[in-house]
Amino acid sequence: MTFNLCVLTPNQIVWDSEVKEILLSTNSGQIGVFKNHAPIATALDIGILRIRLTDRWLTIALMGGFARIGNNEITILGNDAERGSDINPQEAQQTLKIAEANLKKAQGKRQTIEANLALRRARTRVEAINMIS
Repeated sequence: MTFNLCVLTPNQIVWDSEVKEILLSTNSGQIGVFKNHAPIATALDIGILRIRLTDRWLTIALMGGFARIGNNEITILGNDAERGSDINPQEAQQTLKIAEANLKKAQGKRQTIEANLALRRARTRVEAINMIS
């Protein structure tokens, strides 16, 4: 029992294939989606998109966006997205360290908000690498 998942960003098609199940981070919490899910549209949070194929899970670091679920098709329009398998672990760890340092030295509300967002994105990328399939 599969359904189609398409993950799009402004720059690329990250995923377009049949899947068995997904776990998705929305602005109101995580949801699991199987075949014949009720139709919904939802805003997406920065987080991990987990995709179950037959017997294994894949991860995509998703940097927010929107999802439309209906008629056994899910379309995700992401601000940015990257497959966990495509992320360079050393580069992701370095980016995380830089983001943590930038948050510590942020001054003012705007810098703090921007630094927090950068830190969330960096943590999500590292998490996508570290998740066990």
